[in-house]
Amino acid sequence: MAPPPASRGRTRAAVAAIALLAAATVSGGLYAALTFEDDDPPRASAPQAGVSPGGPGGPVNVAEGGQVAPLRRVVPPDVLAVARKPISPVQVAKVTRISGVRDVVAVSGGAVQLQGRQVNALAVDPSSFRSWTPPGTAKKTDLWSALAGGQFAASPAAADQLRLNRGFPYPVVARTVSTLTMGGSGQFGLPGIDMLVGRDAGTRMGLVPDVAVLVNAPGADPAKVSAAVTKLLGRGTNVVNLHEGRYQPPPGDGGRPGSYLDLYRQAARSCRGLSWTVLAAIGQVESDHGRNAGRSSAGALGPMQFLPTTWRAYGVDGDGDGKADIMNPYDAVPGAAKYLCANGAGGGGQRLYRAVWQYNHADWYVQKVLNLARAYEARYR
Repeated sequence: MAPPPASRGRTRAAVAAIALLAAATVSGGLYAALTFEDDDPPRASAPQAGVSPGGPGGPVNVAEGGQVAPLRRVVPPDVLAVARKPISPVQVAKVTRISGVRDVVAVSGGAVQLQGRQVNALAVDPSSFRSWTPPGTAKKTDLWSALAGGQFAASPAAADQLRLNRGFPYPVVARTVSTLTMGGSGQFGLPGIDMLVGRDAGTRMGLVPDVAVLVNAPGADPAKVSAAVTKLLGRGTNVVNLHEGRYQPPPGDGGRPGSYLDLYRQAARSCRGLSWTVLAAIGQVESDHGRNAGRSSAGALGPMQFLPTTWRAYGVDGDGDGKADIMNPYDAVPGAAKYLCANGAGGGGQRLYRAVWQYNHADWYVQKVLNLARAYEARYR
């Protein structure tokens, strides 16, 4: 283990002046250097949003009113904003009222010293923040358990460059000097963020409360949402539109779709004659496009709500990671296309009707899906 990056003689003033979300980060920073003054008052953190438990599979979550639900990014958020000081609950409430915004999460954060390098860290509630991370990270139960237990998680870039090893303790310098154990590594989907800790650990470290907000605005114009967030939070706030090309998966990552709309369209191409709108309708009825992907009372799982027995026969490794994961939308959506196609959905008409009926043995369910499919076609034609 490397020696502590700061000596015991470091003054309190120097520790207090640790920059927040600074530009020089392991994975390439986005944020201007910020400081947290000692007289800035602490704030209570705003509630965090997350995936609701349960989901359809036996009892089905039926979309109310038969209207199409916004097709969000596969992995929220759509917008990330970092302020120069804590964002007040009033400001957070105003962000939630921006047109198209569905969820807002306020998180604590700051730039800390780890292994002699400056690293941007966020303090999150593991139980709710998990659904805001890429599927490969969200499924790492041991990582989220470690965060809940007071350990930290690092991005792959930070783990590699700083030679961090899971299970080893490391000194972390923020307002206070803490010794934290590395509990795991994963992609966070947030540019410039290389470390996560739990909220309790963040409080002990002295990270700035509610200094950043993550915004989920499915179906809305992310540029307009970004502009509205900038106007609300004021000058000096760094607002990042995560739909911009530079934040999308690189070609080496499979060029994966960034939104459920693109994912449904891509998956439908694997079954000649199947419209992507049918997949979108099923995705809405089953999980509201991944928002309610937990286990149903019948034991179904994931964004397309497969029973594990059915998944074993029709599961697809859609993202090429070597595993067909029932919880991963990049696998589950093409898996649904495969299942529908095997039951004749590409033939249209009565064959499509019977294929959707195989998905859930109820005529009302088939009619709901087909009506929603027509609504998606009308909206996105």
